[in-house]
Formats: sequence, C-alpha cells, structure tokens
Amino acid sequence: MPDALDPTPYDALLLLSFGGPEGPNDVVPFLENVTRGRGIPKERLKEVGQHYFLFGGVSPINDQNRALLDALRKDFAGHGLDIPVHWGNRNWAPYLTDTLRDMVRDGHRRILVLATSAYASYSGCRQYRENLADALANLEAEGLELPRIDKLRHYFNHPGFVEPMIDGVLESLADLPDDVRDGAHIAFTTHSIPTSAADTSGPAEGHGDGGAYVRQHLDVAKLIADAVRERTGVDHPWQLVYQSRSGAPHIPWLEPDICDHVEERHAAGVPAVVMAPIGFVSDHMEVLYDLDTEATARAAELGLPVRRSATVGADPRFAAAVRELILERAATERGDRVTPCALGTLGASHDVCPVGCCPARAPRPAAAGADSPYA
Repeated sequence: MPDALDPTPYDALLLLSFGGPEGPNDVVPFLENVTRGRGIPKERLKEVGQHYFLFGGVSPINDQNRALLDALRKDFAGHGLDIPVHWGNRNWAPYLTDTLRDMVRDGHRRILVLATSAYASYSGCRQYRENLADALANLEAEGLELPRIDKLRHYFNHPGFVEPMIDGVLESLADLPDDVRDGAHIAFTTHSIPTSAADTSGPAEGHGDGGAYVRQHLDVAKLIADAVRERTGVDHPWQLVYQSRSGAPHIPWLEPDICDHVEERHAAGVPAVVMAPIGFVSDHMEVLYDLDTEATARAAELGLPVRRSATVGADPRFAAAVRELILERAATERGDRVTPCALGTLGASHDVCPVGCCPARAPRPAAAGADSPYA
C-alpha cells in the first residue's frame, strides 16, 4: 500500500463545472438557467439549442465529468490520498447548492474546489466564485453550518495539463497526409470573450492588452509549439485564435474567429491546419460543434485538410496534476514550504484571487477569494 498523503486541513474536493443537458427536454430549461436575468425569449433559446439537438439534446460535458471523477478517485486511491470527491454544476444537475448541502450534512468543513476552467477570466473563475457565494448564502438561509471553501489555483501551465495537449497535437500532425504535414499550421483555440473582460482578467496590476486571459493562453501555446518543434524537428507556424462567440455584434470580442482564420490560412497557401483547443478541459459542446462540425465543414468546402487535437479530459496525467495541486495547497495552508509546479514564463498562479481580479460587470459577492464574505 502507498504511504498516506496528507490533505489536511481539507476534508473534501468539489469538482465544479458548467453543466449541460442530458436529453432533448433538458435543452431549453438548461439554456434558461445559463441566460437567467438576460430576458432572452424562449423561441430564441430554441434556436440556440439547435447545436444540442444535432447531438440528440445531450451535451457530452456531464459524461466527461463522470470520467474525470472516476480518474481522480482512481489516482487518489492508488497514491494514498484519502479525500472524497464530489461534483456540482452551475447550470444543471447535479446542482452546486444541492451538492454543497449534501457535503455539509456529511460533515465536511474544509472544501477545496477544482473548477473545469484552467485560465483566469470572469466567466472562467470569478463567476464560479460568485456561484459558490450564492450557494453558501442559500445554505446559510437554511440554518446550516457553513464550510470554509478554497479554490485550487489556475492550472493552465501545470505539466499534467500541458503534456497531454502536446501529445494531442503530435498525434494530429501524424494523422495528416505526408505531403502536407510539415507545412501544417497550428491554430490554438480558446473561447472568445469580450475584449473588456479579457483586459480586466487576472490581478488588477496586469489589466490591459488582453489581461491574464490572453497572456496565459499565449504562454501555453508557445510551450506546445516549442515541444512540437523539439520532438519533430519541424517549426510549425501557429496563432492563438478564438471560437464560440455569443455576444451582441456591437460589443468587441477577441478575434480572429476560427472559421475566419481557416479561410485566411487557406488563402495564404497553408497546406493543412491542426486545431488545438487549449482553452477547454474536455470535448464539450463548443468543441464538438464549433470545431468538429462548423470549422471542419468550412475547411472541407475549401479543400483544406484539418485535424482537431484532443483536449485533456480524464487523462491520468491531469488526474495526477489535481492530486499534486491539492497537496500543494494543503501544505501551504499548513504553513509548510512549497515549490509550486509550473511550466512557461508566467510561473504558478496565485492561490487566493486578490481584490479586483476578473471583476464582474455588476458587483456581486464571490467566495474563495480575498474579497470573500465567507472567510
């Protein structure tokens, strides 16, 4: 048996994710949850839901979270880390508040949160923290004893997150025809967000020019491109591009869009493109539709060979990275000396989001940060 690893003071891990429909009847109610407060008509939600209906009304994200849960539990058990793993979603069952309520009733008082978003941004970090604060407020109103909740740091540059993506790009390149492989362009993709949100992502001292969101993605893209060059001897051109824009046309969002980029690269004479979705933890709906369906169809119209590399998903190296992040944070909380593990030029991210980090459009309480009302 492996020696027991010490997660003290934490007594549970919460996997916190976005959620997704698991059948056609779930699609519109799910989208109503996602867009609550924006006044979007149901008919418009049905139009938006067509992406889900193409896949039987089922988002793959929940099954992928189940696979990740299984990978985490197997890794923890195999390495002597005795900490239970729970799962809650922002927008669909199992709902965050319900999961936290069960955890509190089971006696958990120090909870670590792993969000299925690796980078700094309002929608990828602070909004999850706001959801945690909402859930805690609900439990407080029910008279339950509130747990102390901390969030694991951004893991975009942890080796266990980066190395599976390197392998994914290498496999996609190897799958291209021999005559186009060496000239292939790598399009590193992530979710587009409003430029105003990008500029204010991360700590306040780094705001502007895309903020931490763009810097972090560029650092990961360069890590992968450099590793591909070292392992193949070929220096592939690359660019960070964006996908899944959903905002009003008059609001500036990060560009270029992946479909426009595919057209532009084809016009420039590039013989093939590998699309590498580095901004996504798993192959959820935006990857399946925006890349595998829409961008791939656009490339086919142009006669441009494309491949889409795999996301990290439930890769055992990612599960091991989560174990390492838990032990790192636990040791920090105990006052032990810790050397965080991180690749690239940016170093390890902060453990506690500072005041002014990824601010909301309208101020709302957010847990697990320096400005948390639930310290």
